[in-house]
Parts: sequence; structure tokens; C-alpha cells
Amino acid sequence: MKAYYADEQKRHDPKAFLSSGAPQPNPEQPERAVRLLAGAIAAGCTIERPADLGLAPMAAVHTPEYLEFLQNIHARWRRIPDASEEVIPNIHPLARNGAYPASAVGQAGYHMADTACPISAETWRSVCWSAWSAAAAADAVMAGDRVAYALCRPPGHHAFADVAGGFCFVNNSAVAAQRLRRRADRVAILDVDLHHGNGTQGIFYARPDVLTVSIHADPVRFYPFFWGHADERGEGPGLGYNLNLPLPRKTADEGFLAALEAGLRRIRAFAPDALVVALGLDAFEGDPFGGLSVTTEGFSRIAAAIAGLGLPSVIVQEGGYLCDELSDNLTAFLTGWSG
Repeated sequence: MKAYYADEQKRHDPKAFLSSGAPQPNPEQPERAVRLLAGAIAAGCTIERPADLGLAPMAAVHTPEYLEFLQNIHARWRRIPDASEEVIPNIHPLARNGAYPASAVGQAGYHMADTACPISAETWRSVCWSAWSAAAAADAVMAGDRVAYALCRPPGHHAFADVAGGFCFVNNSAVAAQRLRRRADRVAILDVDLHHGNGTQGIFYARPDVLTVSIHADPVRFYPFFWGHADERGEGPGLGYNLNLPLPRKTADEGFLAALEAGLRRIRAFAPDALVVALGLDAFEGDPFGGLSVTTEGFSRIAAAIAGLGLPSVIVQEGGYLCDELSDNLTAFLTGWSG
């Protein structure tokens, strides 16, 4: 299996975020990329560097207003007297259908859902290489590979078309899906991260050409709280093209696999030409977020079940945070897929 990754992805190094109002070290650390890379190599992946593909892959799913913001906000922010080193919002609009603010502070609140995705001078560069890794993996699959892995860091599935959030800036899974749409009439996205892929859902919510399925910890008491509930089915032309399968906290392998089978049935009914797997390893029983209880062996079984669809597939890395087993969990998933 080919794996796409660029070392520039480690340059984004966020320092903190607020958890229940208290500053905490940001868990989306560059070390994640180091351990994930080791896991991909242990699985026998051939590591390839993506090409610089410019803005086009990102502009296919994000607004130009938002991409301009991401490129320029840090330099603008640092011109504010006594501003923080990283861009962190301190005000948010109650509604987003009114005037667009001219100030850096106002735009940060408009385009950033929470405090978990601070922007430094290096963030944009890392974000680009992360997105280009997803696009390169999609291109490989369109060129004939049955499966490719994109080691995307920072992750992406909480990013909407014009909003960052939850450690995410550009939605890499959406980038891959839209890239696949150049050859595939219908694409399914299956998100197996601990957290609901709210940004991915939002980008495709009114579209019938991309089916979105997410298996995640029940958001009634878990991030992202406001999205990911079972009654969210899509809207307009997309009604019936979104499926959420929320799970009780601490659900382990068998419960996760049962939900996965329901998701796979929906994907088969959609009859897609290609698949994107938004791979979160934070459903692991020992992940710092502690939401679900999937085992290392469970990831192997999850991968084998998804691979059974027999679809050309792009595996896009989402969550999975620093614990001793992070590398092993990725290796288990990738070998489970090909084994």
C-alpha cells in the first residue's frame, strides 16, 4: 500500500487549548505524525511525498473567503498590539448570515468554531501538505491503485467549508472525496473516528452524490455536541444521504462492529464507485480522550470488514492521540485491510 506524507506537516505545533475552561496542552502534537509514520512503515507501506498541488484541491470544498483567511490571518493577528502568539478566537457570532467583519479578531471568531485549533506562522504550510497528501492518495486510487493511505496531520473532519474546529483546518476527507468525484459518479465517506465528522457532514449535507456515514461516541455529552445525532439525515437533494450511528460511551469491539455493519449496509445500498475512510484511532480503549473502548485487534477487524466492500478506497488519517499503542493501532488497521 502506498502512503502519502510530507515532513512539513510537523511544523504546525499548537501550544494549548481550553478544556472545560482551563488551559491544557494541545493534544494534536507533531509527535503524532512521527508515530503514525512508524505505524505505516511497520505495516509495509511505501512512503511517498505528495506534490505541491496548489489551492485547487482545497478550493474544491472550501470557500475562497475562508482559504484567504487561513493564509493571512496569523500575520494580520500579530500586528494587533499585545496579541497572543497564536490566533485564538475570543468572540463568536450567534448567526453567520449577517455582515462579514473586517477585523482580524472578528474574522477569527467567524471562521474558528472553538479554541482547539490555534493558528501559528507555520500552520498554513502544514495544512497544505496535509491536504495535498489526501489529494495525492485520491489521485493514486483514480490511477488504478485499489487502496492508498494519506497520513494527514493536522486532521480535517471537523472543518466545515468555511470554519475550522476541533484541531482541523482543511477537511482532508472531503478533499479526497471531491478529488475522487472527478472519475467516480458516487463516493461514500465512512468516518470511524471517536468524534463525529461534523465538518464532513456539513460540506456534503445537501448533496446526493456523496454519502456520509459516521460511527462515533454519542454527542449528547461528547464533542462536537451539536452534530452527529441519529436524526440528521441530510437536507434538500441530500435528504437520506447522511447516516449517523452514535454509540454509548465505552462501547468496545463488538458494539462498534455491529454499528459498522449497519453503516456498510447503507454504503452497499448507495452503490458507490469509490470510498473514503476517515480513520480515527481515538476510538481506542487507551486513547487520552477515553470515549470508546476499541482494542488494537478491533482495528484490524474493522479494517477487514470495510475492505470487504471491495471498493477503490482512500484511507485518510483523522484523530488518534499520543499513547503507547498509537503506532500499533495504525499498523493493525492497515495490515487488517490488506490481510
